[in-house]
Amino acid sequence: MPSSLTDTFRNRSVRALTLLALGALIAGCSSAGTAGTESAGSDDKSAPVKVGLVYSRSGLLAAYGKQYEEGFKAGLAYATHGTNKAGGHPIEVTEQDDAGDPAKAVAAAKTLVGKGHKILVGTTDSGVALQMAPLAAQNKVLYVSGPAATDAVTGVNTYTFRSGRQSYQDILAAGTLLGDAKGKKVTVLAQNSAFGQANVAAVKAVLGKKGAHVGSVLAPPSATDLTPFARQTRAGKPDLVFVAWAGATAPALWTALDQQGVLDAGKVVTGLAGTASYPIFGAAGSKVSFLAHYFPGAGGGNPVEKAMLDGITKAGGTPDLFSTDGFTAAQMVVHAIESGSATDTSAMVKALEGWSFDGPKGKVQIRAVDHALLQPMFTARLKGGGSTARPELIDSIPMTAVAPPATKTAG
Repeated sequence: MPSSLTDTFRNRSVRALTLLALGALIAGCSSAGTAGTESAGSDDKSAPVKVGLVYSRSGLLAAYGKQYEEGFKAGLAYATHGTNKAGGHPIEVTEQDDAGDPAKAVAAAKTLVGKGHKILVGTTDSGVALQMAPLAAQNKVLYVSGPAATDAVTGVNTYTFRSGRQSYQDILAAGTLLGDAKGKKVTVLAQNSAFGQANVAAVKAVLGKKGAHVGSVLAPPSATDLTPFARQTRAGKPDLVFVAWAGATAPALWTALDQQGVLDAGKVVTGLAGTASYPIFGAAGSKVSFLAHYFPGAGGGNPVEKAMLDGITKAGGTPDLFSTDGFTAAQMVVHAIESGSATDTSAMVKALEGWSFDGPKGKVQIRAVDHALLQPMFTARLKGGGSTARPELIDSIPMTAVAPPATKTAG
């Protein structure tokens, strides 16, 4: 899930395999290499700029897709001052449901490109984003990825940007709760699955490089009695316990950790997901430190955040974890058109590279070298329990403190 710390913390070999596998798939796109060029009538201010919004309207990540879509619409209204125009051009948005399926996303994207869409935005799932990015480069269209957190999207090609955070920023935010990592003991508590093992690898890659001794306690995914794993975690006497857990046993895990004194013995950190996840922590919620990409109010009520919250609420939506990803994407689309071009994708790319602007989270910047979105991250605690549980900000971490390593864009 893209809301967790482990949303596919993939290494560069994953990217290479993905690109290789896409060769035959993309070759059949009838519009390849044409979408990014200047077209006749490009000076016609009445000509719309076609934007394809590809996201999970259905499927396992539909709730996240809805948050993104609501944020995008609010962001478009904000960035265009309610006109729905950029540089004089009407913005025409076409929505497509990928249902979390990369094949459906690619098929939808091909159709959109074939119909003249020069900008693609969205994607809630990392697997989808890794398929969309090469297609954007092949067709020379601007692609702004959404909540998908895989690090492999950063620097994947010239035409791909992101409007959300990436896994490396999550882990660095968790590291701020540890302080100086050198010599500290970190235990990753997770399920013994690809999901859990990816978390162990991620923490080792980030905090291990900072001098922490990273170990793990891995439980079988089928385990329902989690007390032994809670005891094993406490017996190791870690300075920081990093919990990465998915599935229906999460409430039982947090109860076991509380009963076995793990939450009182040291710092325990996990990712803060959407509002619907708050009740699963039960009484343990107040003892856990959360790293957060975003929650309503995390931006300190800055004017842009207020505009987002008001815009979504007035439209009948509910601001949540990934609202900011959609809102930021809309800001980027409007800037690419107004400061770049309505038709020339290369000019759009140039306009976005290095751009610094105020978003719902605060000041953010698109790093020119690899298109990483540098942004503040947050730490929080939960107050209250059950359906009344709400996050309270502990700290806002400057974007420079959680910036991922720079990598040269692959072309």
